Amino acid sequence: MSSEPMPQSSAAGAWRTILRHRWPLRWMHWINLFCMLALVGSGLQIFNAHPALYWGEDSHFATPLFATQAMQRGGSGELYGVTRIGAVRIETTGVLGVSENQQGKLSAKGFPDWSTIPGSRNLALGRRWHFFFAWLWAINGACYLAWSLASRHLSRDLAMRRRDWREIPRSIADHLRFRHPAGDEAARYNPLQKLAYLGVVFVLAPVAILTGLSMSPQMDTLLGGLVDLIGGRQAARTIHFVAMSLFVLFALVHVLMVFYAGPINEMRSMITGRFRVRYPAPSETKENGHE
Repeated sequence: MSSEPMPQSSAAGAWRTILRHRWPLRWMHWINLFCMLALVGSGLQIFNAHPALYWGEDSHFATPLFATQAMQRGGSGELYGVTRIGAVRIETTGVLGVSENQQGKLSAKGFPDWSTIPGSRNLALGRRWHFFFAWLWAINGACYLAWSLASRHLSRDLAMRRRDWREIPRSIADHLRFRHPAGDEAARYNPLQKLAYLGVVFVLAPVAILTGLSMSPQMDTLLGGLVDLIGGRQAARTIHFVAMSLFVLFALVHVLMVFYAGPINEMRSMITGRFRVRYPAPSETKENGHE
C-alpha cells in the first residue's frame, strides 16, 4: 500500500484515489486464485476415488472420521447419499454421496461432478492437474514471500504491532455493526485481516504443502519422519483435506468481505491498483469520537 498526504477537507468530506496494490501483488493474487480453483477441483476429483478419511496409518473402513457414501433404501433399492462425521450420519442426497451425473441420473460419488475437474471419474488426469497446479501455486507463493520481504510489504502492511493487538476488540465490533472504515484507516489492513493473511501464509500454506508431499511414497526418504510425527499417511491425508477446507472457508469470507466493503472499489483495486478512500469531514470525525 502507498501512503499519500491527506486531502483538503470540506464540510461533506473528501474522496481520494490511492495506489493500494502494486502490480506484482495483483498478478500473484490472480495466479493464486486460478491455482486454488484448479487445486480444489482436482483435489475433490482425487478424493472421489475413495471418499473417506481416517486417522493413523491404516484405513479402517467401518469407522472413518469422515465419509460421503452411497446407500440403498430397503425394498425400493433407491440410491441415497449419506455423509458420516464420526458416529453422526446425515442424509445429503444430491450434494454428497449421491448426486446427478451428466445425464441427469443419480449416481454414487463423493462430491458432485460440477465441483470436480478436469472431468468426472478421471483419477489419473485429476492427479496430473493437481500436481501441476500445486507446483505453480508453491512457486507463486515463494515469489509472493520474496517480494513481500524485498518490498517491505510484510513488515509495513502485514506485521502485527502493539496497536493492532489493542484494536482487535474494536475491529470485531466494527465488523458486527457493519461499520465501514474511512480515511487512513480504510487504506490499511485491519488487525483481523492481518491475522487472517498471516495465518494463511505462514500456517495453512506450509501445512498443505508438507501434508501433500508426505502422502507420496517417493518422498519417504525426505519426509518419512514427518509422516511418523503426524501419525501416518492417512492422518496426513485428513489434515490435507482439512487445510483445503479452511482455504475454501477463507476464500468465502474474503469474497463476502469484498461485497461488504464495496465490490466495485475492491475489484478495481485488485485489477488496476487504484482504490477510492473517503476522508470524513472534521465535524463527522468529532461526532464519531475519532478526533
